[in-house]
Amino acid sequence: MSTSLSVITESPSSLDVDAVVVGYHSTTAGPEPAVGARDVDAAFAGGLARSLSLLGATGAAEEVHTVASLGAISAPVVIAVGLGSPPEDGVAIDADTLSRAAGAALRARGERARVALALPGESAEQVEAVALGALLGDYSFDRYRTDEDSAKGAAEQLLVVSSAAGASQAAGRAEALAASVNLARDLVNTPPADLVPADLAAAAEEVARQSDALRIETLDEQALVDGGYGGIVGVGQGSANPPRLVRLSYGHPDATRTIAFVGKGITFDSGGLSLKPAGSMDWMKSDMGGAAAVLGAMRAIAELRPEVNVVSYLAIAENMPSGTAQRPSDVLTMYGGTTVEVMNTDAEGRLVMADAIVRAHEDEPELIVDVATLTGAQLVALGTRVFGVMANDDATREEVVTAATAAGESSWPMPLPEELRKGLDSTVADIANVAGERWGGMLSAGLFLKEFVADDMAWAHLDIAGPSFNQGQEYGYTPVGGTGAATRTLVRVAETRAEN
Repeated sequence: MSTSLSVITESPSSLDVDAVVVGYHSTTAGPEPAVGARDVDAAFAGGLARSLSLLGATGAAEEVHTVASLGAISAPVVIAVGLGSPPEDGVAIDADTLSRAAGAALRARGERARVALALPGESAEQVEAVALGALLGDYSFDRYRTDEDSAKGAAEQLLVVSSAAGASQAAGRAEALAASVNLARDLVNTPPADLVPADLAAAAEEVARQSDALRIETLDEQALVDGGYGGIVGVGQGSANPPRLVRLSYGHPDATRTIAFVGKGITFDSGGLSLKPAGSMDWMKSDMGGAAAVLGAMRAIAELRPEVNVVSYLAIAENMPSGTAQRPSDVLTMYGGTTVEVMNTDAEGRLVMADAIVRAHEDEPELIVDVATLTGAQLVALGTRVFGVMANDDATREEVVTAATAAGESSWPMPLPEELRKGLDSTVADIANVAGERWGGMLSAGLFLKEFVADDMAWAHLDIAGPSFNQGQEYGYTPVGGTGAATRTLVRVAETRAEN
C-alpha cells in the first residue's frame, strides 16, 4: 500500500484524521508546546502540556507519548513527540531533529492509517524535514510476513500542516528521497536467496525502465571475463550465481560536468574460503548496501533532475566457498592490468570495487565517490551510526562530509596515512588485498582502493559497514535492518556539484 502525502493549512485541531502529531520542548517548567502544537494544546482543558507532565514527559528528543483527545479535538489521539530544548530566539529548529521526531512519532502510530503532522513547519526546509522523517519512520519490510497482525504496513495518508512558501515542492522532494532510501532498505533486507547478482541487476534495470532520464548497461559473466574484470570475476567464481557489473547513467541536457558513483554489491558474503565465523555471517545479506545506496541515489537524482551528469557502477557478486572459489595466494589481474595477490578471500569488496573504479575513469568524471560496506574495522573505529569518509585530497573529503551533514547523515573524515601503504606490499604481485597487520584496517582498505585512482582524479571513499544495517533497536526514523545509509549523501553530492 502506497502512502499519500500532502500539505494542508487547516487547523490541526479540526482535522478528520486518526491521529495528530505535535511537538513539545523540554524546559525547567515542564513540557512546552512547540510551534504547530499550540492550537492543539489550547483545545485541551488545562492544556496538553499539563497532561504530558502527568504522564512523566520531559520533552527529550524523540520521546513519544500518546494521549487520547476525549473530544478536545476532532482526531481521537494526539501523538506528542519531544524536540529537546527550545531553540534560541531567531534560530530555527534543526532539520534533522524534526526528521527524527517525525520518524519516532510515525513508528508509534500503530494501526492509525491517517496521520496529520503539526510539527514546526515555518519554512520549506522544515516541511521537507518533517515529511522525510515521517516517510522514513513509517517504513516496514513485510514481504515475508504471513500473519497480517504482525505486518505493520504503511500509513494510507500523511498530512503535513504548514503555510510556508514552497511547502508542496519541499514535500515532493521528501517523497523522492524517502522512496529512494526505502528502495535501498528493501534491497538490503531481501534474503540473499532472493537477491542473487542477477536479481540486483534486474532491480537496477527496473529503476532505469521507470525513468526516461536513466540509461543502463549490464555486463554478464562472459562479458566480464572478456573485458578483463579480474576482481569481479575472481570474487564471483566460487558461486553458482554468476557476477554482474551494471552501469547506470543519468544525463541532464544542460549539464557540463560529470561525476561517478561506485557501489559494492556483494549480495551475500560468506567470506569465501577465508570463511567468516557464523556470528559474523548472518547479516551479510547487507554486504550489497553500497550498491543499494548508489541505486537509490540514482533513482532520486533521475526524479529531482539536478543539472549534472552522473554515471554509476554497481559491482555485483556473491562470495561463496566452493571447489571453484578463488584461493588465498591466488593472483588476479584487475581491469586495467594491475595484479593483486589475494591474501584473504574475505577482503573481497575492495576487489570488485577496484575494477569498477578503474572503469569509471573512462567516463571522464571530475569526481568519483565509492560507497561500500567494506570493513569490520569501520565499526571498531566509528560504531554503528557514523560512516567514515576518506579521500585523496582534503577538499574532496570535506565536500562529501559537508554533503552528508546537509543530508542529515552522520559521517566523519578519516585519513589515509601513507605509512600504512607498505603493509599492502606483495612479494609476487603489484599489491596485496590485505595488510600484514590488523591495525587501521579501514584506512588500509581505503589505501588499497586509492591505488586504482588516477593521480589527477578527485576521489572519495565511504565505508558504511556499520550504518548500513541496524542490528540494534529502531530509533528516530531508522528501522531495524537495512537503513539506506549514504543514499541521501550521494544525492546531495550531485546537487552540490550541479549548484557549483
